[in-house]
Amino acid sequence: MWIYSIIIFVLATLVMILLFDWLVPDKSQRRLQELVESPDKTNWIKTVVDIANPLAKLSIPEGKWENSSLRIRFINAGIRSPNAPVIFYAVKTILPFIFAGIGYLILEIAGKNLERNTLILVLLLISMLAYYLPNFAFSYVIKARKREIFENFPDAADLMLVCVEAGLGLDAALVKVADEMRIRSQALTEELHLTNLETRAGSSREQALRNLGLRTGVDEINTFASLLSQSDKFGTSIGESLRIFSDDLRYKRQIRAEELAAKLPTKMLFPLVLFIFPAISMVILGPAAVQIYRVLLPMLGGQH
Repeated sequence: MWIYSIIIFVLATLVMILLFDWLVPDKSQRRLQELVESPDKTNWIKTVVDIANPLAKLSIPEGKWENSSLRIRFINAGIRSPNAPVIFYAVKTILPFIFAGIGYLILEIAGKNLERNTLILVLLLISMLAYYLPNFAFSYVIKARKREIFENFPDAADLMLVCVEAGLGLDAALVKVADEMRIRSQALTEELHLTNLETRAGSSREQALRNLGLRTGVDEINTFASLLSQSDKFGTSIGESLRIFSDDLRYKRQIRAEELAAKLPTKMLFPLVLFIFPAISMVILGPAAVQIYRVLLPMLGGQH
C-alpha cells in the first residue's frame, strides 16, 4: 500500500514542478521570449488555456483580478503570465478527480472491500487533499523566492552603498546592483530591473520602490523603500542611511541563520528515533540478545 502512495506523491510532485517550470521560465528562456515568440508555442499555450478556461471557472473566485490578493501572491511567486490563474485553478479542479480515480484503482488492486459510505469518505478525503495540493506547492514557491531575496538583499545593499559612496546616483546604483547581482539571485535582479524600468518610464522613485516592496513581499525591502524615500524628502545622507540599513540587514540574516541552526536538533530528532536509533540498538544489543538466548534460556529450561 505504501508503494502506491509514494508513486502518487512522486507523480503529483512532478506535475507541479513541470507546471511552475512552465509558468516561471529560466533566464535564457525569458530572454528568448522577450526577443521572439514562437508561433507554434503561442498556439500551443492558447490551446491549453482554451481547454483550461472552462475547468477554471468551476473553482476560480469571483471579483476583479487586478485588485485581488491572489494576484499579489502570483507576483510574489514571480509568476506574471496572464494565463497563470486559469492554469492554476484548472489544475485545482482536475486534480481531485484524478487523485480520486487513482485512489479507487489502488483500493481495487489492493483488494480492500470497503463499505460504500467508507469508500465515499476515503475518496472525498483524497480529493480534498488533491484540491489543496497546488496551494501547498504555491506557498512553497513563494516562501522559497522570499527567502532567496532576503538572503541576497544584504549583499545588494552593501554593493549599493559602495556605488553611492563612489559617486553614482541612486538610480545608477540600482542599475549597477541589478547587473552585478544577476549571478547570485535571479529573482532579486529581476525585481530591481523592473524598478529601474518603472523610473525610466516616468514613475516617481518613491512609487517604484513601494512597488518593489509589494512585488517581493519582503518586509525588509519595504523598510528599504521607506528609508530611501525619507532620505530624499529630508535631504539626509543616503550613504549613511544605507550603511546603517545594511548593518541591520546582516544582523537579521545572522539571527535567522542562528534560528535555523537552533531548530536543526529538533528536526533531526524524528529521523534519529525512527531510523538511526533502531539500527544502533540492533548493532549494540544484538550480540547480547544472542548470548542470552544461548546461555540463559537453556538454564531457565532446566538444561545444563
